[in-house]
Amino acid sequence: MSATDLVGELKLLRKGRGISVVALGPRVGPAMRAAFGIADADDVAEIRRKLSESLVTLSASLPEDLRTAALAAFGLHDQAKHPFLQARVSWVARALDRDERTARRRIDEGIERIAELAVSVQAGLLEPAYPSRSWHTEELRVALALDQRVPEAFEFRRVVADADDIAELDLALTLTNARKRRETVGENDLQVDVFYGGTLAETVMESSERFGLMLHLPKPLRRDARHDIALRFRAVFRHPHYVCVPRHRVDLFDLHVKFPPSLPGTIVKLENVFQDDARDPAAGGEALTPDGSGEVHVQFRGLAPGFAYGVRWEPAGVS
Repeated sequence: MSATDLVGELKLLRKGRGISVVALGPRVGPAMRAAFGIADADDVAEIRRKLSESLVTLSASLPEDLRTAALAAFGLHDQAKHPFLQARVSWVARALDRDERTARRRIDEGIERIAELAVSVQAGLLEPAYPSRSWHTEELRVALALDQRVPEAFEFRRVVADADDIAELDLALTLTNARKRRETVGENDLQVDVFYGGTLAETVMESSERFGLMLHLPKPLRRDARHDIALRFRAVFRHPHYVCVPRHRVDLFDLHVKFPPSLPGTIVKLENVFQDDARDPAAGGEALTPDGSGEVHVQFRGLAPGFAYGVRWEPAGVS
């Protein structure tokens, strides 16, 4: 696989509806299959998923203008879902405050850089942004229900072994106290159920707020093996936020939050903030508006270990 071959196939992919084209299979040539791990047995939905996640991940390291241009060209930018490439080019021109000829050049440059990065990854010349010696999370999908008597979080996680003989996962959950009310958090304040994927070996208090969870796997994982787990957490929230603060690399974090009928006054998206800032109203973020069902949905990619990603809310009337 060469970068030139991959560029040619990616330029074909961007035509028409881009990544959303119905007949996606015929546009996926051998270079894209090799670069993005697409197997002959993959159906259209799986091909679309692999392409989308790979292109978004690779473009994350590009300069902002090239990233915006490339994602829009493929129809992967939230604000550029137009059915025709020309309409997406026009959007890029407006977004970058450039003419359309310059917008096309930015798109081409973005595609060329993505191809170079993909070839480097395949050749082993490019290390992950946050390499791990044990395991990392490929996908973390959480559904948080705040409209229950006791809030519940359903967590579906796919992990990847970065070494041989990974037999357990070290997880953690923090019940953050409010700054003005330093209640004591005890083991009975958190309920954990394992639906599938392992056995909860122990729950220990690692600090006054943080629970350490050790999950034993059904069998040890070999390097590059994938494994799915599903957990449910139930706890009373002491502070109005829910964030992921990864210990290990996380490639994708997808969060749905369902609020009770009495909606919060403000809801903000928190991304790459210090953990202590997650509970600080002075730490700003993108404002979110619940949909007709009282829900918000946010997604993060390439999470940096030790930083917080998620949602914070404040009751109505609180500034």
